[in-house]
Amino acid sequence: MYTNEMLESMKKVEAARAVNVTLDPRRMTADEKDQLLRTYHPDYKESEFTNLEIGPNKGDKVPLELAAILQANPRVNPDTIDLSNPDYDTDVLIIGGGGAGASAAIEANNAGVKAMIVTKLRMGDANTMMAEGGIQAADKPGDSPAQHFLDAFGGGHFAAKKKLVYKLVTEAPEAIQWLNHLGVEFDKDADGTMITTHGGGTSRKRMHAAKDYSGAEIMRTLRDEVLNRGIPVVDFTAAIELIKDENGHAAGAVLMNMETKELKIARAKTVIIATGGAGRMHYQGFPTSNHYGATADGLVLGYRAGAKLLYPDTLQYHPTGAAFPEQIFGALVTEKVRSLGAMLINANGEAFMNPLETRDVSAASIIRECSDRGNGVHTPEGVGVWLDTPMIEIKGGEGTIEKRIPAMMRMFAKYDIDIRKEPILVYPTLHYQNGGIDIDPDTCMSAVENLFVAGEAVGGIHGRNRLMGNSLLDIIVFGRDAGKAAAAKSKDVTVGALNLDHVKAFTKEMEEAGIHSDVVSPKLLPDYRRAMNKEEF
Repeated sequence: MYTNEMLESMKKVEAARAVNVTLDPRRMTADEKDQLLRTYHPDYKESEFTNLEIGPNKGDKVPLELAAILQANPRVNPDTIDLSNPDYDTDVLIIGGGGAGASAAIEANNAGVKAMIVTKLRMGDANTMMAEGGIQAADKPGDSPAQHFLDAFGGGHFAAKKKLVYKLVTEAPEAIQWLNHLGVEFDKDADGTMITTHGGGTSRKRMHAAKDYSGAEIMRTLRDEVLNRGIPVVDFTAAIELIKDENGHAAGAVLMNMETKELKIARAKTVIIATGGAGRMHYQGFPTSNHYGATADGLVLGYRAGAKLLYPDTLQYHPTGAAFPEQIFGALVTEKVRSLGAMLINANGEAFMNPLETRDVSAASIIRECSDRGNGVHTPEGVGVWLDTPMIEIKGGEGTIEKRIPAMMRMFAKYDIDIRKEPILVYPTLHYQNGGIDIDPDTCMSAVENLFVAGEAVGGIHGRNRLMGNSLLDIIVFGRDAGKAAAAKSKDVTVGALNLDHVKAFTKEMEEAGIHSDVVSPKLLPDYRRAMNKEEF
């Protein structure tokens, strides 16, 4: 299965392991990090970005692929849509069935209003399900929300909205307890104390986990809670356009059945966008760790309705996506592997960076090692570096891998790779949408009245880089807060006459700007048949 080059490199890793396992590579200085990122991180590759010509962010820089769907043709002709007799009527319409959407639905239900979830795949088909490493919360002695704030704010290059970070870290301990009471099976000691570990960029051990399938465990619990409460879920149905009322307020959505293409109308007093990320846009041709439906739908819907985006030019490339074998190319190798003791090693058996640098610095370091330094390991599919997983058992004792990261062990075992004995090959994979819709920190509402946003579709929570464990946290904190706020607001809303005038206005703006596109958005699903013909993602 391995090439001769890979086998020779693996021997060098094994030979140097006894020395490498004792190393504690120094952390980079701030200046070194800045220079590294500007030279190697994909966010700084100017040729891959363009400036928007229309809309609330006119003049702002965005990835080429995002610009193509933001400045694209709508899926509906407003003149042919009958809005007078809605198929669904609810107080709170939640677009997205992942962790943020489920949390919002539960809290809206707690508030005594009617909530409905619409999701283009199945309930739980979301990046939440695929998150592995854990969820941060400063709830142990020696730690504090203030310290968590410093880690998160600094890790995001001091670019996050401070009030959003404050909300994230101060509500984190309660979020953990909320999940615990709902039934999430967190890792605990014999006395019931939650086990916590470090993550990249954290100054304290505050990562709570359920083995290495934390997101799946959280999503399982939230999904069961939604279904047990009888909250309506309309699955395999995508929101393809927001609806406003005569006052210009968000008032529902045009829905499309993903199988039959039949259109339905949902009227609502408030709307929550919880559509997740954009990994399946495959920015710059990168592979992705994201689920199949992550195509930036919420950004398109919100933007066309008049919601401004914040930091749409920044993405997170997780440093350790699987680079071999081909069958799992791009799949996430959780950061927990490094927090347990595995180190990043180049083709010559050398540890070239501290394993717990922040994700953007780690990704840029790997790219530098494989490009300018020529120290990458070539595979039939590309290139990568070693993540020396046998170090975990040396440092933590035999059985640590099976106990703490069993899903990782099983994923590679399917291809006859025993990560307890063999290192694995990794390379950055497109993982997270740092930017998103700008929201009010107090209400979670966008610039469009009655349009709320939660989860990965929000911009500004993490600044320009996110620390491990803060995404599972933000979907809970902001999902719950958006659900509460949208429910409270719905009690005072009287919906006016429905219309799609904003779609007409956006189309007119495209025409006046001379934008002629054959792209229709939102994208909804990736088209790999077309991509394979182009020999790219």
